[in-house]
Amino acid sequence: MTRYASVYPLVTARALAREFTYEIPDEVRPGAVVEVRFGNAKRRGVVTQVDVAPPDGIDTSPVERVVEELPRPLVELALWIAEYYGSTPGRALALVAPVQRKARGKRPQPAERDALPGEAEPAELSASQRAALERIIGALDAGESANLLLHGATGSGKTEVYLQACAAALARGRGAIVLVPEIALTPQTLGRFRARFGERIAVLHSALTEAERRDERLRITSGEAPIVVGARSAVFASVPRLGLICVDEEHDASYKQESDPRYDARTVAAKRAALEGAVAVFGSATPRPESWGKLERLELGGRLAGPLPPVRVVDLRREAGYPLSAPLLAELGAIADGGGKAILLLNRRGVAPALHCRACGTTLRCDNCDVALVLHQDRRLRCHHCGVAEPEPDTCPACGSTELARLGAGTQRLERELESKLPELERIRLDADALDRPGALAAALARFAVADRVVLVGTQMVAKGHHFPGVSLAAVVDADTGLGLPDFRAEERTFQLLTQLAGRSGRDAPGRVLVQTFQPDSRAIGYAARHDVPRFLAEELERRRELGYPPFRHLIRIVVTGPEPDGPLQALAELKEGLPGELLGPA
Repeated sequence: MTRYASVYPLVTARALAREFTYEIPDEVRPGAVVEVRFGNAKRRGVVTQVDVAPPDGIDTSPVERVVEELPRPLVELALWIAEYYGSTPGRALALVAPVQRKARGKRPQPAERDALPGEAEPAELSASQRAALERIIGALDAGESANLLLHGATGSGKTEVYLQACAAALARGRGAIVLVPEIALTPQTLGRFRARFGERIAVLHSALTEAERRDERLRITSGEAPIVVGARSAVFASVPRLGLICVDEEHDASYKQESDPRYDARTVAAKRAALEGAVAVFGSATPRPESWGKLERLELGGRLAGPLPPVRVVDLRREAGYPLSAPLLAELGAIADGGGKAILLLNRRGVAPALHCRACGTTLRCDNCDVALVLHQDRRLRCHHCGVAEPEPDTCPACGSTELARLGAGTQRLERELESKLPELERIRLDADALDRPGALAAALARFAVADRVVLVGTQMVAKGHHFPGVSLAAVVDADTGLGLPDFRAEERTFQLLTQLAGRSGRDAPGRVLVQTFQPDSRAIGYAARHDVPRFLAEELERRRELGYPPFRHLIRIVVTGPEPDGPLQALAELKEGLPGELLGPA
């Protein structure tokens, strides 16, 4: 008797976003990745149901071959992603399906890897680290699908907790996934996992070749590498008997994918843990308000190596010389004279043309949404959240001053200023423009680690989880650029960035942090200067409750595009008629 199955082809076209019926052999089960005839080509697809009724009046064809079996929880996860994030099942299933090898005549050889040592001795834990680890192990032993927030200052020992939690999972015959924001920017974290687990880890990230990705996948599915370390897509690794998912720096925005399927790896990690009876641990010194409000907290407290450095806020309304104020020049001059390292953050990535007043520090904001208004070429200020528009004012609505200006300066200008005023300091620039050559990032970080009388100038990547010995100064050149973004998370992300950068200074010797701003009264800057994470998050949650922002309400962004503006506007008008809830825009 012929058996039939529903198969979702792994194609991206939305017109083909449906199941097709194929004949299958007896051994095929739901979750099988199969090769099928699809039109005039061979495609891969995933079996979602078996023993379905054949379609009336349509000839069916058999599957060509069975490629492999996907674990049922991964198939369920992909179908949930398609529904939750508004994608197609084919695109979502492609996230968990194996890489399709292109026929090249000769079978590719397994990718080469450096020999990994492994078995580095675990560090002795503090009392708070031990308590956090015991809670994680307790959940593992109970088969509890727990979501836990591991909170502690930068340098408080979160990575050691991940390492020992992974070891505990291995000892119980379970696998683990460790997510990091960007593999290239976290070489020290990866190095610690390699030192501890050697060949038992696999590394997944977007820079792998097809052969390397296939080789790592084989090591994972065979159980040779039961621990996977990788960027956001590693959340889909086919780890047998998954017991633990650790999400390091859980506040980092790079966990959100901006192309279809537009999944958030943090949300997906929690869902996968629920499907597989695993423990999900989300770690950060500056967690998202959503995580702070919802998750069980495991507190690590302060730094293991001593207190966080003091923060000085420089009011640029009263200091000349931007971007290098007199206090910042004095701090850099001390390094030029006596040696040491400095990190200067100038976060120009994604900065929108917002207006702020140089006299009183006010950034012009939307009265409805409390996000920065964006200045357009027609000299009108627009809210990118609700769509309200108003003419560009001649004077500041708060103080009446005419000193309105666009936010920001660039890293290249800052580098020129340093060269002019402190030529004796070596300068290393860390931004996308300076790192467009292969190996440039590793070379820049290696040079900064060994140099003296050196300044690392860069965008937000300088605040990632690096540990550099000898950094005595961390400075934010313009804290206002992040506050001027048209995003309800602008203050949250500014607070996170300032706090993370402060954590780069004074890890092995006394350090200082300096923050330049035209808005010294900003909540984000004030709480970051005091290292007060709980108070900032409590106030931010209350603000979001009042304004109706997540986690108290869901926001759905609908983007309609077309060759002419009239078509999308008409489509949006029709959409608004049938959609429930409060509608903002078009913006």
